[in-house]
Amino acid sequence: MKIANYVSRIIIGVVFIFSGFVKAVDPLGSVYKFDDYFAVFGMTWMEPLSLFLAILMSSLEFVIGFSILFGLRTKLTSWGSLLFMSFFTPLTLYIAIASPVSDCGCFGDALILSNSHTFYKNIFILAAALIVFIYRKKFRTPLTEKLQWGLIIISVIFIVGISLYSYRHEPIIDFRPWKVGNKIKDYVTATPEVAEIKLVYKNKTTGEIKEYPMNNYPWNDSVWVANWKFVEQKKKVIKEYKKAPISDFIIHDKDGNDLTESFIGNPSYQFLLFAYDLTETSRKNYPKINAFAEKAEKDGYSFIGLTAAPFDYIDKFRHDVQAMHQYYLVDEIALKTAIRSNPGLILIKNGVVLGKWGNVDFPDYDKVKKEFLK
Repeated sequence: MKIANYVSRIIIGVVFIFSGFVKAVDPLGSVYKFDDYFAVFGMTWMEPLSLFLAILMSSLEFVIGFSILFGLRTKLTSWGSLLFMSFFTPLTLYIAIASPVSDCGCFGDALILSNSHTFYKNIFILAAALIVFIYRKKFRTPLTEKLQWGLIIISVIFIVGISLYSYRHEPIIDFRPWKVGNKIKDYVTATPEVAEIKLVYKNKTTGEIKEYPMNNYPWNDSVWVANWKFVEQKKKVIKEYKKAPISDFIIHDKDGNDLTESFIGNPSYQFLLFAYDLTETSRKNYPKINAFAEKAEKDGYSFIGLTAAPFDYIDKFRHDVQAMHQYYLVDEIALKTAIRSNPGLILIKNGVVLGKWGNVDFPDYDKVKKEFLK
């Protein structure tokens, strides 16, 4: 049982630290997940508390895991891990059965588990938490009580500090598809089907059968047309069509045209200003944003805005902030997934993400030009 207790402490410690940390680096991701839960349970009145709860939960997880792993106030923190798992295990059982949300958000965007796998994982961790709790009084540590509390306080300051920094700026570690270096084109555009198509014709007189490539047969030869009859079309799929992994990221113009490929696949530098909600977007930086867009377009680079707002409001907003750059429609959730800031800027080239800046860190065009536009 000593070995079981030791292994259980490591399991609890590592899982809780990892779970708390990956949520702390992206508190807004947890906020959106809390909002999802409140919506499906009819508790939308709780949404103003989502940010507080997001930071509280990630901090509690991290501190409990850190304390148990290093044997800090084990009698107290073992209660914390047991209560934590006693609450979330039945909750994930319900989620696995009813599936009110597609992903519980237990590990943020760092690790996506199905609802059923999340429940099985929690059963395993609950068993480890029970072992740690049962043998909590037998653990001995050479550290004094003051030193233990000191280390716990340091862990609290560390994890809360990361949450607050990541909330004000962009996540310090990006686990999402739109992270710098990723070829986002592979995520948001479908893979077209590649097929070899042949047309089968039969000679009306001799009965001879011939196959012609679809793009190379004598359709404009009147003599041939008079003597040959179409039989069938043969199709050999060389490469199957694949739906885009991120199927909700589609750029539409006012007329509903899909412009995703033209912007995301732009072989030149492409600036994308994400502002998922123009009614709540920060207008403070728009003089700087407008100047940035003007310089970029003057140098021949495309600068567009992406939002989920209706076009009649977009026109009013552009007039209010004196924005000359064009705006296009994208699903709100897809925009929130790409960048947490409202507004935020992403630079891509040929579908590859080169740079990413939140509103607080909105860059100067000349610096971006010197560093990226080569």
